[in-house]
Amino acid sequence: MKIISTNIGKPTTISWNGKEVTTGIYKKPVNHRILFGNQCVQNDEISDRNVHGGEFKACYLFSSDQYSYWKNLYPNLDWEYGMFGENLTISGLNEKDICVGDIFEIGTSLVQVTQPREPCFKLGIKFGSQQVVKQFIEHGYPGTYIRILEEGYVKNGDSLKLVERVKDSISTWQLFNLLYSKEKNQEHIKLIMNNNALPKRKRNKLISFLK
Repeated sequence: MKIISTNIGKPTTISWNGKEVTTGIYKKPVNHRILFGNQCVQNDEISDRNVHGGEFKACYLFSSDQYSYWKNLYPNLDWEYGMFGENLTISGLNEKDICVGDIFEIGTSLVQVTQPREPCFKLGIKFGSQQVVKQFIEHGYPGTYIRILEEGYVKNGDSLKLVERVKDSISTWQLFNLLYSKEKNQEHIKLIMNNNALPKRKRNKLISFLK
């Protein structure tokens, strides 16, 4: 896996249900290295800290391998990396191969896989259709958030080097399906319930589905 684009967002005002909302989803590629701070990417816009940024959502990664799928669905959009609001566009990222809790070295930073992205109305506004939210869920390749274990700089061309593969976990792809499925996989819940790479609030919600 390798970084092919680093992307930074500036505050952008959008209209939703008659109200003005500020968002950082409109990210653009940059040619300089970026700094992974403790709970965010330095100089990247985080408008709603209730749902973005912080320990478990410090940075968002999305696979460049998925771009062709979405370009076919939305050919008339002005396509460039950062389209999904990701800070890092990664070649070779496959949600089926990375697990919640896995630790990677990227550039001079050390990071941990935490949770998949759960799409909201802002993605729909950017794509010009709220239908994309449902399509994103059904497609099942949401990218992943990471937390920063050691601050550092990353740049285009840096590789993701696996440092530690967590035991007794589930993949980001499996967790995404678990979050949205009506019938919750009981074994997957048991595997994730004590994994502190996932926020306790989210784990508790999943535990409530245990039979």
